[in-house]
Amino acid sequence: MTELLYATDSYLKDFTARVVEVDEENRAVLLDRTAFYPGGGGQPCDGGMLSDENGGVWQVARVKKTPAGIWHTLAGEAGLPQPGVTLHGALDWDRRYALMRTHTALHILCGVVFRDYGALVTGGEMEPLKGRMDFEFESLTADLVAVIEQAVNREVEAAHPVRVQILPREIAFQIPDLIRTKINLLPPEIQEVRTVEIVGLDLQADGGTHVANTREVGPIRVVDYKSKGRINKRLYIELD
Repeated sequence: MTELLYATDSYLKDFTARVVEVDEENRAVLLDRTAFYPGGGGQPCDGGMLSDENGGVWQVARVKKTPAGIWHTLAGEAGLPQPGVTLHGALDWDRRYALMRTHTALHILCGVVFRDYGALVTGGEMEPLKGRMDFEFESLTADLVAVIEQAVNREVEAAHPVRVQILPREIAFQIPDLIRTKINLLPPEIQEVRTVEIVGLDLQADGGTHVANTREVGPIRVVDYKSKGRINKRLYIELD
């Protein structure tokens, strides 16, 4: 399995790794360790570059998690690095950091809505500096959306630390309300659970990357809302 460097250090911008396996047909390499997030939980995968000591450079077009580890699909037509070669990885940091801010913003939104209204999440998606989240609301009005926007920005300004822990499954599931989605998406074979805590506001299972403090998120704008069903309402957010 690939060592998931991003799981314990979201701010790691570059790293070295060894090629474990090569898939010539799909132009992909399996690395023994990586800081590239492979996507999941509504957060897209990272982009960036891999290079070797001989001047070879490859753009990372896609990153995918499989039972064997993390595969990095490489753009272009240049020959692929071979097993045993040491590579230097460099993230597209501007994009990654924007996604970190966005992901934490959505957790702030989730924490406020759950705390104040008890609504569970039914879906979510993000791209750099914008995202959407669906909740179990029977009704949602412009006035209520404005109240929610004010509440989430108070939590941004409160400068809550954001902490990550990896816990044994049996300990993690003793935490009340750890799963904020309508459906528990953690399969039983996962024996370690990564949790993300916005101290004083929100604690839930999550595998994505986040900023270290809510103040880094900046102002959150709730730019739209829609009904997606009788008890399913969607909120759209944007960041500066």
